[in-house]
Amino acid sequence: MRPEVQAFIADGPLPDWDASAEEIDRRGKQLTTISRPVTGEEARSLVACFGPDACYGVAWTLLHLIETGPNPVLAAQSAPDADEWQHRLWERAVNGGLIPGV
Repeated sequence: MRPEVQAFIADGPLPDWDASAEEIDRRGKQLTTISRPVTGEEARSLVACFGPDACYGVAWTLLHLIETGPNPVLAAQSAPDADEWQHRLWERAVNGGLIPGV
């Protein structure tokens, strides 16, 4: 796994809407340093980095980064209590014809 991906993962999940603008900008900039495409291992590890909300759009950037890797990232449908971003990844893979829906 590349160092820039490891650094992003080491900082944990994205912050929520009440984080400082500096923290949100820092996390967004971290994502832009990760060249595309990501590997399968990187994509699977990055799935754990979604936070409780969209983080002012940074979560969408993370989702699009994950989708540059080999698809589908998720091998099974997300558990009902999984975060909205895992459900989104699953639904997008189904809607894109990458995996059969259930």
